[in-house]
Amino acid sequence: MPVARPETSDARVIAHVDMDCFYVQVEQRKQPELRGLPTAVVQYNEWQGGGLIAVSYEARKCGVKRSMRGDEAKTACPQIQLVQVPVARGKADLNLYRSAGSEVVSILAKSGKCERASIDEVYLDLTDAAESMLADAPPESLELIDEEVLKSHILGMSREDGDDFKESVRDWICRKDADRRDKLLSCGIIIVAELRKQVLKETEFTCSAGIAHNKMLAKLASGMNKPAQQTVVPYSAVQELLSSLPIKKMKQLGGKLGTSLQTDLGIETVGDLLQFSETKLQEHYGVNTGTWLWNIARGISGEEVQGRLLPKSHGSGKTFPGPRALKLLSTVQHWLNQLSEELSERLSSDLEQNKRIASTLTLHASAFKSRDSDSHKKFPSKSCPLRYGVTKIQEDAFNLFQAALREYMGPFGSKPQGNKQETWRITGLSVSASKIVDIPSGTSSIMRYFQSESTVPSRSAYGCVQDHVAMTPSASEGCSEQISTETQAAMPEEDTDVTYTLPNFENPDKDNDLVFGKDVVSCQSNEATDVSTQSESNKGTQTKRIGRKMNNSKEKNRGMPSIVDIFKNYNATPPSKQETQEDSTVSSTSKKAKFSSSSHNSQVNQEVEERTETDWGYKTDEIDQSVFDELPVEIQRELRSFLRPNKQFNAGKSKGDGSTSSIAHYFPPLNR
Repeated sequence: MPVARPETSDARVIAHVDMDCFYVQVEQRKQPELRGLPTAVVQYNEWQGGGLIAVSYEARKCGVKRSMRGDEAKTACPQIQLVQVPVARGKADLNLYRSAGSEVVSILAKSGKCERASIDEVYLDLTDAAESMLADAPPESLELIDEEVLKSHILGMSREDGDDFKESVRDWICRKDADRRDKLLSCGIIIVAELRKQVLKETEFTCSAGIAHNKMLAKLASGMNKPAQQTVVPYSAVQELLSSLPIKKMKQLGGKLGTSLQTDLGIETVGDLLQFSETKLQEHYGVNTGTWLWNIARGISGEEVQGRLLPKSHGSGKTFPGPRALKLLSTVQHWLNQLSEELSERLSSDLEQNKRIASTLTLHASAFKSRDSDSHKKFPSKSCPLRYGVTKIQEDAFNLFQAALREYMGPFGSKPQGNKQETWRITGLSVSASKIVDIPSGTSSIMRYFQSESTVPSRSAYGCVQDHVAMTPSASEGCSEQISTETQAAMPEEDTDVTYTLPNFENPDKDNDLVFGKDVVSCQSNEATDVSTQSESNKGTQTKRIGRKMNNSKEKNRGMPSIVDIFKNYNATPPSKQETQEDSTVSSTSKKAKFSSSSHNSQVNQEVEERTETDWGYKTDEIDQSVFDELPVEIQRELRSFLRPNKQFNAGKSKGDGSTSSIAHYFPPLNR
């Protein structure tokens, strides 16, 4: 059957760069004495010497495989050097390897569009660079070709017996009668060889590469000749490559779909797919999958290099095989807390370094039932909006687990209560954050109001001492108006305050709940942290107030952030004497700070009491509406809903009288 020609992807130059036993190379760079010795990197657990996750080529020659345990590897190769993965929170810590991978990516990204596929592999779209080279310095015009280029493996290259390998490669690259596709590949060969040399020089890491016209073929080629080599797949060699390739070796065909092709259609190699028409494949596997199978059998793939240097998601997981399977809710919660802590650290780092935020938290688990015939049932995954902060992620992850466990056990299953032993066993846990996006560019104009100009705690408009908090527009948390469990416990039943939470990335393990009273009329410059109670002298007076509550003793000691910090960089216009008198009938005149009994907070309390009360405000023409127009719609609604003017308070004010107004006047009410 004739092979169809790709319609659009055959003129591109795509490379897949794969680091050679990367974890071992990272450890060998740390310990140069390990170079040249059979070496393996093992997991953090010590059962049977730990599981091997990377094996050097010297150890592979001795028969050591990644599927072995450490003790088994020592039996096969007594001189092997076993290096343990760094450990943090009772699990493997891969930050060392992630950082090393970033070094490589920063070098490769200079050549063209770069997609980081994992810690140790990268896709490159070199089409533009190859086009430029072909126009300025085509390969046939080169007098000298680097030795590394001449080591390239070119599939389908014709070669007579006795011909020198390197000379054959030179002849293929420098052909004047080659078509444009092969000339572009020749340019790609030269570019990739130079990149690999640069990576070795700057990082001491070797890597292998595959060069082809699409990602699928480049990925297959990169693993064909290792280590420290590169393989090229011209269009004329595609059929030769795929005809004998086992079906399970093809990406996305290693699982159930590949098994189905083997059992239902008797397909063993990718080339065997050529005997089936597109219609026949669609009948068996649906329109989309059938068309995809028809295409890959012909080496056709339209998947683009994404131009992504950062991961699409963050995750943290741990397995509990065999007798280590978890069977108590308390142990599950312990490990979820550890995983959530690591995830929170990576999210905070991503936010600080790359200005990106995630919006979805997902829990995955693997489990089985110890006394149930339905043990093959898959443990369901659960997701919810992501709330930044260690405590919040831990709480949400455990809630997701309990919801998934109830679904897994069914309506008549054992209920997860306390530490009671259940009939389930958990063999794997992971939490991940996804749907990561860049913070909108306009957000920076308002984020600066939440950033500290110094590390010294400042006094808020309420008179409390607090740390500055970096704010991100997390829609999942910022737009939610729900009372947390801790806040509810701290509130008297008669209070009807609404909780608004800002993420504190400097102290992500601590909550920062702002509780705003519903009857807000003004902000006092020396309001105490908690003004929910009145002094004895004001018991008979009805006052309206803005209240803030403490969730725990830690928060009392460190203070709380305030929404009015948004406006602290504006120059406040001092209120007129008449306005001060008018507002004095509404504002409390003798509110005092209530802090913990510590000596530090007592001193702060004394300072707050000594300060004179002064209303503050701003003129309307000082507000730059573009600040809010730049924000996402959710953030605009969020701010305006909390700063909505109080109708009763504004009733006595005349429009356009030029007087200083309440801070809420600067935002129009939200249209619902």
